[in-house]
This record gives sequence, C-alpha cells and structure tokens, in this order.
Amino acid sequence: MEFIKDLSGGFSVIENLMVSGAREGKFGVAIIYSPNSTASAVFTSNKVVAAPVNYTKNVLKKGIISAVLVNSGNANCFTGKKGFKDCETLAELVSNDLNLPKDEIAISSTGVIGREMPIDIISKVAYESLSKLGNGPENSLAAAKAIMTTDTFPKECAIEVTLTTGETVKIAGITKGSGMIAPNMGTMLSFIVTDAVIPSDEINKALKKSADISFNMIVVDGDESTNDTCLMMANGTSNVEVVNEGKLDSNFQEALNYICIDLAKKMARDGEGATKFIEANVYGAKNETDAKLAAKSIISSNLFKSAVFGGDPNWGRIVSAIGYSGCDLNPDIVTIAIADDSDDVDLVCNGKILAFENTPNLKRAEKIMQSKNVKVNIDMHLGDGEATAWGCDLTYDYVKINAEYTT
Repeated sequence: MEFIKDLSGGFSVIENLMVSGAREGKFGVAIIYSPNSTASAVFTSNKVVAAPVNYTKNVLKKGIISAVLVNSGNANCFTGKKGFKDCETLAELVSNDLNLPKDEIAISSTGVIGREMPIDIISKVAYESLSKLGNGPENSLAAAKAIMTTDTFPKECAIEVTLTTGETVKIAGITKGSGMIAPNMGTMLSFIVTDAVIPSDEINKALKKSADISFNMIVVDGDESTNDTCLMMANGTSNVEVVNEGKLDSNFQEALNYICIDLAKKMARDGEGATKFIEANVYGAKNETDAKLAAKSIISSNLFKSAVFGGDPNWGRIVSAIGYSGCDLNPDIVTIAIADDSDDVDLVCNGKILAFENTPNLKRAEKIMQSKNVKVNIDMHLGDGEATAWGCDLTYDYVKINAEYTT
C-alpha cells in the first residue's frame, strides 16, 4: 500500500513516548510511558483470566493510560486476591516513580500460570527498567526483549501512514508470543502506540477490527492463554485527528491492520520449535465467516502441521480440515494448491485430482514442502468470501519445550 511507509526503530518513531526493558534471569519488565494517552484493548476470551487482565480492564474504564508495566516469567494467573494486590503494588511503584495517577497505569503479565508473583524480584527489575527509560531504538528493542518468554527473537514494527486528508501519523508496536497461540488470541501480549488524536471508543472499534484479521487468525498449537492482551494508546503528539465527522480515516484503519498483521505473522513464524511458516489463503467461500473457518481449520490441523514439518504434500489432510471446519464445501468443485516463494502447483483443480503418485504436480509439491515458507491456496468456487490465517509446523522441539516448561 503506497500510503504506508515502513520505519525502523520501533517505538522510537513516536514523540513523547519513552520505553525501557530490563531482565534478571527469566524475569523481565518493560515500561511504556506515554502520558495522558487515550487507550483501549482487547483481551483473551478464556474463562480463566489472569489478575493483570482484570486489573487493566478496570483501569481502562477511564479511557486514559499514561504508562504500562509488563512483566515476563510469571503470568500472575490463578493467584487469587494476592494476584490482584500484586498488580496494585506494581502500579503504585510506577505511579510513585513517574508521578502519575495510579488509575492510569496498566499492568500486563506473561509466564507460568498458577504461581505467585515473585514481587520482590519483579519490583527490583521494574526499578531498573524505570531507570533506563528513553526514546531511542535501543530502548524499544530492550522493551521487546524484556517481555519475551519462549520467543526466539524480539518483535517490533513501526510505520508512517498518509491519511486520506494528506496528513501523516505514525504507529508503532511490540509483541511477544510463540506458544499457546490459537484463534481468539494466544499467549500473546501486544502494545501499540500512535501519535494520532483518536478517542478511546474509536480505538476500541478499530483495534477489534484489526485483531479479528490478525491476532485472531494465527495458530501455533491450538491452546488459548489466560493473559492475552493487545493494548493500544494514542498520545496525540502529531495533533492530527483521524476521526472526522464521526468516521475513522480509512487509511488509518488499513495501517493499523497492517501493523497488527505484521506482528501476528512474526509470532506465527516464531512458534515454539517451528522450522516452517504456513499461510492459508481461502478464496471463493460462501462468505467471510466460512472463509475464516476454513483457513483457521487448515492452520490448526496437527496432522497437516506435522505433514509440513516432514515435507509431506498430503493434501488429504487439507481437504479433511476444511471438511470438518463447519464451512460450506463442495468437494466436486474445490481447488487446492500449495506454493512457496518461487513456485505454486495445483493438487486438486475444480475437484479433479492432479497430484497422485509419480505425477509432475506431486513432484513439484514435494519440493515446495521442503521450503521454509509454505502457502496453501484454496478456491471454494462458492462465493466471494476471503480470509487468511497463519501458523507454523508442529515439530519434535515443540513437544520438548512444553514437556520441560516448568522444570
């Protein structure tokens, strides 16, 4: 999209925003300091909800967030009243240090479920992080690293968007997540800041739209976490309003979609133990809902994910996943293809099988399945519904990582 320009430096591209990160062993703390920002968030739909999720939901009732403290290494989930009290302790710590109202400080956590927060360690690391607040690229990177758990690389993104009015604003974000990733968000934390002027209720509507086509369309393992949070803040330093006459600028929505999809794909690519990235594109579905069902079903199939790991072009697992997804499907007209960065081949075309033993199509498919990036393209020939989902292969290392997670 011509109106979106990729930038380097993560959060450093946003004025009047300071961030930091620090770690002590497996425990990390990131601070995001953006005074008097309008804000909203989307959260996990898990019925077991971590204390920081409930705490931050209460804070967001005001619609203003001035700072966020994010800790890794402990989820502060299933910790009862003490868990909520620990959130208050951390918020008070930030409030006193930055001279901010306590009810403008959000708390977010990720890590092991069911263990009390090691508040002394987290507080110590929080003070260290607060002492390092800055607006440089190194500060943004430190924050992205501080919130990592089983992630293998930090994840950040920054863009400049030219609005339909010709004015420009910037959006930047960081995220973490590589396991417990499933539709309806996963064990992911994502924090987005824009310099645009936008009311909190409009942030909420825009963020829900973006999350629905990004964070809600990735699958690593099918498990949904208790701490999932995607929080967005607008500090207004550009003095550019993106809502005019009650309507959000369409270019701003597209840019928010772009940054959320970019961060979501980075999580899928960094799935625990992953060796390959999978993209499932569904076209011609009866409607968008059916397209999403089919795309997520393909990405969620452990049989297909295992086949991708082994380089096996077993397209029967693809059509089976579509078949049980709940979408409308006519096997006699469906087209199934796979692709990588240099080739694409039909396995089934309009219901006719093209890839069977010793055929050229099967040989090409076998080669494609060895690639690091594997795309599945489905045309249902039933309507105009489209959707894309992202995920990764299922490997031996995934089992090893999660078999030894707390030991």
